[in-house]
Amino acid sequence: MHPMLNTAIKAARRAATVINRASFDLDRVTVSEKQHNDFVTDVDQASEQAIVETLLKAYPDHAILAEESGASRNLNDESEYVWIIDPLDGTTNFLHGYPNYCISIALQQRGVITQAVVYDPVRNDLFTATKGAGAYLNDKRIRVKNNDRIVKSLLAAGHGPDPRALAEYLRMYEVVASRCHGVRSAGSAALELANVAAGRVDGYFEKGLKIWDIAAGSLLVTEAGGIVGEFNGESQYLNKGDIIAAGPKVFAQMVPLMVPFA
Repeated sequence: MHPMLNTAIKAARRAATVINRASFDLDRVTVSEKQHNDFVTDVDQASEQAIVETLLKAYPDHAILAEESGASRNLNDESEYVWIIDPLDGTTNFLHGYPNYCISIALQQRGVITQAVVYDPVRNDLFTATKGAGAYLNDKRIRVKNNDRIVKSLLAAGHGPDPRALAEYLRMYEVVASRCHGVRSAGSAALELANVAAGRVDGYFEKGLKIWDIAAGSLLVTEAGGIVGEFNGESQYLNKGDIIAAGPKVFAQMVPLMVPFA
């Protein structure tokens, strides 16, 4: 296993200790609202601190881009290594005791995602990937589903906290749900991508995500044999934030459905 991936796993497990401890006494969690229905807690912040401290202890010269604290001072166009962190993806789920949230850590090297960890502390599921070396769940190789028709597919999706995002999601849902077995929305983009990689769902789509939501999960999918792209099929999803992820044949059938929403 790559040493940088090992460090990311160590960081994720440290963060999970913080999150698991807090999950037993949710009434004591301090909550702030960043915007409508978009929350941050002291658990997010403590989890992020544990991750950043672990990564920088091993790699003090690396740059950081994290959801809660933002970009480190040394993050610029010349930064060779950038850790992209979501310390608690699915904060709303966590606050309600709904067991679907995770820690997401990715390493970007010269603009390319090369290492990925998505850790589900509830199920103790550890998803990992190194570029060119495959994707794994608890050390077992995983692959996307090789479904050939969207009509036979179970898809995942999500929407942001903005009411306008919900309205657009409902329009997308109507288009997609009528052409597949069903659409599930569980509230964690990183876990949805990990589930695509593991073959638990056939595909996933969402609009308006941030890079820390999808950086690690996107590498999991591609290393598991899937395709990740924008709604029009192009490859700037990390910057754009609109994403489709699926096996090759289902991906090709999802793009025409999503193009009107690009």
